[in-house]
Amino acid sequence: MDPYARTMGGIGASGAAFFMLHNMGTTDDRLVGASADVAQRVELHTHVMNAEGVMSMVEVKDGFPVPAGGTHELKRGADHVMLMGLTRELKQGDSFPLTLVFESGAEITVDVPVDNDRKPAEGGMDMTHGAPSGG
Repeated sequence: MDPYARTMGGIGASGAAFFMLHNMGTTDDRLVGASADVAQRVELHTHVMNAEGVMSMVEVKDGFPVPAGGTHELKRGADHVMLMGLTRELKQGDSFPLTLVFESGAEITVDVPVDNDRKPAEGGMDMTHGAPSGG
């Protein structure tokens, strides 16, 4: 629900995708991967704070849990899909297909619009939660 992406430059640069996952099923599931032809590598990432209080991004190899009947939000400054080594420039208003891979074996492809102007609190849900911008 409510997908969008931000990019940090042209070809070879990086970007990130954000959205809300809804598990309408009766069993827990987990987002374990993603793919998109607009990037050389696509990984699940999150932000963590080290002992010195510095935020950094790390890959989440185990993925993100999505409980039965529940949700999991991917947002700026927290869990997100990282797009590394963009294979084409993604401009404001462009869109691209992103395939989400779940532990259950399900694969869902969503169309993700590029919205570099979007502020963290904009959209169909509150995305602030005190998180720093970035992604």
